[in-house]
Amino acid sequence: MRTIRSLRAILFALPLLMMPLPLSAQMRISVSFGPPAIPVYEQPLCPGEGYIWTPGYWAWDDVEADYYWVPGTWVLAPEAGFLWTPPYWAWDNGAYVFYDGYWGPQVGFYGGIVYGFGYFGSGYVGGRWQGDRFFYNRSVNNVNVVNVRNVYNETVVNNNVTVNRVSYNGGPGGVQVRPRPQEEAAARARHLPPVAAQAQHLQTARSERELHASANRGKPPVAATPKPAAFRDRSVVPARAAGAPYNPPPNPRGAQPRAGNTPANAVHPRDLPPFERPVPAENRKYQQQQEKVFAKQEQERQKLQRKQDQEDQRVQRQNADQPRRQQIEQRHQQQTQQLQQRQVQQQQRMQERKPPPPKR
Repeated sequence: MRTIRSLRAILFALPLLMMPLPLSAQMRISVSFGPPAIPVYEQPLCPGEGYIWTPGYWAWDDVEADYYWVPGTWVLAPEAGFLWTPPYWAWDNGAYVFYDGYWGPQVGFYGGIVYGFGYFGSGYVGGRWQGDRFFYNRSVNNVNVVNVRNVYNETVVNNNVTVNRVSYNGGPGGVQVRPRPQEEAAARARHLPPVAAQAQHLQTARSERELHASANRGKPPVAATPKPAAFRDRSVVPARAAGAPYNPPPNPRGAQPRAGNTPANAVHPRDLPPFERPVPAENRKYQQQQEKVFAKQEQERQKLQRKQDQEDQRVQRQNADQPRRQQIEQRHQQQTQQLQQRQVQQQQRMQERKPPPPKR
């Protein structure tokens, strides 16, 4: 059995505090027009035990003002017993808002989106954990029993997968589904953000021009990969068809990033947006806790910035070649993203602990 490593990494995110859907996932950006439909594609062969299928989805490139397809892929679970809750888009107050996926013991709400391969709008029927081993349902997964022996067959009836490929919840033409109590509980329970391999997968997809909707018109040439970021692998799967006719938006620049988003090109802590000072609270103890967290986060940013500056200076003195410089920059970007995600989670936990206002 392959040891399942516990790796944490992040996608750019912001706490979600006042949205109508009761989820603890995080918002990246809001867009004035909806994402394309989920394309039609096959699942590549599972590479080995411990890999969980993470379905493809449309993400947003705020620089190009365009959606781009993040191919479905097999990812090693960060912990035994953890399952993947896919990200999704939802309509809210005149805009489409993105919610990140996450790992946890239970699958939470993912907008009722029919991603296929076990994700048919609610829960996951593609496999289950038995102790520290994951067993695959061959009726919805492409598994070779020579390489993976932990399998079973359980028929899944899903009448929507061939007719409903809508990729967003709510709004005009969207999936009209609300979260169930158990899905709300899953969002509040302990869970982990996307792992490092998923963050790399996302960034690689963004850099591929042919994965942008304006180029592929809803039919990406790489719809799924056998492993994260393996976009040149011989086993990549192209989309057979777009999920619905592609209609280019009349005003692609209508996307409005929410205040406080991490810039897409943030490499160093100095590239991050400044902290918003804590709002004065009536509870003195809570106000002091807020100030303490704020001061600690400022120190963490400064400490990481000093460390990265020292590395940059050392690379310059060594007259390092371009590949080495790029490697250092990528590491700095990952460090900055991890810091931002950790601090976002700290701020969110502070909000959850906020005491109710005193009765008048």
